[in-house]
Amino acid sequence: MAGDATSWSPAQQSALAFLAGRQPAFSADHMTIWNLHEPSWREYRSAAWYADRLEAEGFTVERGTAGMPTAFCARWSNGPGPVIAGYAEYDAVPGQAQAPVPYRAAREGVSRHAAGHTDPHSALGIGSLAGFLAAKQAMEAHGITGTLVYFGEPAEKMCGAKPVHAAHGYYDGLDAAFSFHPHSFPALTNGCFWETTSAPYWSRIYTFECDTPETWQNEASGGGVGHVHAMARAPGAIDAVCLMYTNSKMMKESMLPHSGSWTINEFIPVAGQATADNIAPGIGQIQYSMRAPSLAMCEAAFAMLDRNADHIAAMTHCTVGKAWITRTRAGLPNKAMAELTFANFARLGPPVWPEEAKDFARKLQQGLGVAPMEEPFLSGMEKLTPPWEAEAAFRAQLPAWQLNYAADDYVDYTWHAPTVRLYVARPTLQPAGPGHRYPEWTRNAMGGVPACIDPMWSKAAQVISTTVLDLMTNPAALAAITAEFRERTGGGVGGTKWVAPLLPADFQAPVGYRWPEYVDTPRGREWSVP
Repeated sequence: MAGDATSWSPAQQSALAFLAGRQPAFSADHMTIWNLHEPSWREYRSAAWYADRLEAEGFTVERGTAGMPTAFCARWSNGPGPVIAGYAEYDAVPGQAQAPVPYRAAREGVSRHAAGHTDPHSALGIGSLAGFLAAKQAMEAHGITGTLVYFGEPAEKMCGAKPVHAAHGYYDGLDAAFSFHPHSFPALTNGCFWETTSAPYWSRIYTFECDTPETWQNEASGGGVGHVHAMARAPGAIDAVCLMYTNSKMMKESMLPHSGSWTINEFIPVAGQATADNIAPGIGQIQYSMRAPSLAMCEAAFAMLDRNADHIAAMTHCTVGKAWITRTRAGLPNKAMAELTFANFARLGPPVWPEEAKDFARKLQQGLGVAPMEEPFLSGMEKLTPPWEAEAAFRAQLPAWQLNYAADDYVDYTWHAPTVRLYVARPTLQPAGPGHRYPEWTRNAMGGVPACIDPMWSKAAQVISTTVLDLMTNPAALAAITAEFRERTGGGVGGTKWVAPLLPADFQAPVGYRWPEYVDTPRGREWSVP
């Protein structure tokens, strides 16, 4: 059993024993989700697997929550007490269908453009699920009362589901929440966020449509020849998308000051819909996604994009529709909950990787022309990072005014309940020297090798289960966490410093766009690129 067994309560000992006994089964569960590798908003099989599993474990499951077909909310109660939440993510990333082999290769029978787990969300979800199931088992065995709420959160790579759940009221009434993520910051391998938390992420789709091309220059008659093919064609929607892309790209330098870290990216899901030589392209879409340190910066950038879209629509004889894909808030820290969580992490110790995992890592190195190392993994993977030390590293690289960095939609939990952001080291190769960087497919490959990935999610499960049980049985700890939440929000949900959801309560999830997905055809199951 991890940690000193005498330092844990009987319930926590029970949870840890449960996890140890079911380790092989949870490992197989992880590979099930990893092998489904479904992309954002199209995680039909992955979401169904989780919902079925939670029902089998005694949870009551609401499927398709907030109008999202691949979302769910599962609830289990053992009587009055704290209401503690967690979640699974299970979306994969297009173009990352790496096989679990020590060389670059797409999975057998799958397009190289298909989706694959990168962070990986497959392990994120199983680690969280295992932790909550262990806590449930211990609560039943030891008569601990309280409620567990477990969410299925699709489309995290678009920061998609959590702001929708928040806007529709699904996070109301929670007392605390857990957000686990594989480590993604070199300065924070095994620990928790402290004061610096994730930044807002906004995304919007602009749809240009040319519905009445015949009215373009209708005062002219093509030089007196009354035939449509002799007349100038309306520019149409492809020109609109091209102009939106190029002009906004040129104006990117003028959107925001060169301070803080911000990014803006584009995706074109639809372009054209015209197959005749003189028919104006009827529809085109472009999506802009932005992460920035503050809401004000997001507002400024999208105000400029909106203006560009209006002018370009007029230039190209189109109408333009503007639809939000997501709008998240900035993360709200809770140091009291981070302290409690990290204390349990410290008692459990960091994850440890077996020799089998290191052998696979050395094969990766050898295949890339790097001399295999005795210790092929990043040195920080097997050490703990106290939250305050990670905070010092963040502050050393960020402007003093910048309190939010990178992006993840877990931030919407933080405004409805005290939330901890837990990081556990994921397998990462030791660089061959200063400035050396391995290709990303190496980490994706290790995500599908149980010996490499199991130590990460299983450690997360231990930390989550023991901390859930602390919250259920230690009123003083929960009171301190709640007091900090109320202070930071100016009185709790609705307080003077509280930020409400940025999407309306009737927001319709953006599931109907042409996102990449798998399709079943007479030829079999195929990957579809818009």
